[in-house]
Amino acid sequence: MTVFDELKERGLLAQLTDEEEIKELINNGKAVFYIGFDPTADSLHVGHFMALCLMKRLQMAGNRPIALIGGGTAMIGDPSGRSDMRTMMTKETIDHNCECFKQQMSKFIEFGEGKAMMVNNADWLRDLNYIEFIRDIGAHFSVNRMLTAECYKQRMEKGLSFLEFNYMIMQSYDFLSLYERYGCNMQFGGDDQWSNMLGGTELIRRKLGKDAYAMTITLLLNSEGKKMGKTQKGAVWLDPAKTSPFEFFQYWRNVDDADVIKCMKLLTFLPLEEINEMAKWEGSELNKAKEILAFELTKMIHGEEEAQKALDAAKGLFGAGNSADMPTTQITEADLFNGTIDVIGLLVKGGLVASRSEGRRAIEQGGVTVNDEKVTDIKKAYTLAEIGELTPVVRRGKKNFRKFTV
Repeated sequence: MTVFDELKERGLLAQLTDEEEIKELINNGKAVFYIGFDPTADSLHVGHFMALCLMKRLQMAGNRPIALIGGGTAMIGDPSGRSDMRTMMTKETIDHNCECFKQQMSKFIEFGEGKAMMVNNADWLRDLNYIEFIRDIGAHFSVNRMLTAECYKQRMEKGLSFLEFNYMIMQSYDFLSLYERYGCNMQFGGDDQWSNMLGGTELIRRKLGKDAYAMTITLLLNSEGKKMGKTQKGAVWLDPAKTSPFEFFQYWRNVDDADVIKCMKLLTFLPLEEINEMAKWEGSELNKAKEILAFELTKMIHGEEEAQKALDAAKGLFGAGNSADMPTTQITEADLFNGTIDVIGLLVKGGLVASRSEGRRAIEQGGVTVNDEKVTDIKKAYTLAEIGELTPVVRRGKKNFRKFTV
């Protein structure tokens, strides 16, 4: 299987321009490609993870990545997928966030002479002469065509500022600058970036001629990756000070059953043959697959020692050998209704919620697990014998949990 074929098999590629040329470059290690990261926070999060994995995968195949830090574009703010305008950040905040990104990426991508490059678009965007830029670059863009782009159409009803309207031109100019400075011949981005990316490809070809070598590829699930990086309490960060290795491990350990294999293919470096075998697993075997997923990803970000600690802690807390000092509540016949007690009843009995209505809301919001399995059915109930056998640990949120015995 070629590198390109494996990327497709793993579900990483969606829309492409010049597919045959892209295959040729990637398979022969001749791609010099960039992925952009706007420093809107002081840490990368799970939503960036797929892009980092793709960079690492292509670098291992001999291609050269450019991690483009958006120190310039962050001063405008990407309107893609936004219902309102981003909060304006100071230069000092942006520069601090850029430095944090650099430190985190360096643990994952190999930078250095002849290896990956890290570039900040502030180098060419912050000191632009506006009149010269508009004459030189703006002349290549049609306003009518720009307004048909999804990234703008979503904002037209609520109002799109002229500041944000410049974002596509700025991102397109990034590709031109990287092409001229570093021979960058390929760009990757999320499916919500397709219009911006096509703008860059077209700008290079219009300004430098049709033979200019520039291509675009979008990541199939990048918008889903952004959603994947969010929990009810906020983002899942790669910085251990913001999301601990244990919390990071538990996040992946709790993915939906339907997403386990997809995440394995997109984010791990396990062989496809091994992953395809896991795709045949059912029932309790899926918990083992989730455990493997969580361990592999935690190891990649935080190192094997932290991954092992997280695995041991998770097993100690939620496995069959639950900690002896875990808060415990006994269930008796008096707690049963028609021979069973439902999960909401366990939440109330254990003091994890104040009322049945609060328990219902917690389940509906996805915040309740039983033995580390997310509860989606509010009518889920157990007999006394099942409680005795399972010794269920019911958890609400990250820190509130209780073991139940007969």
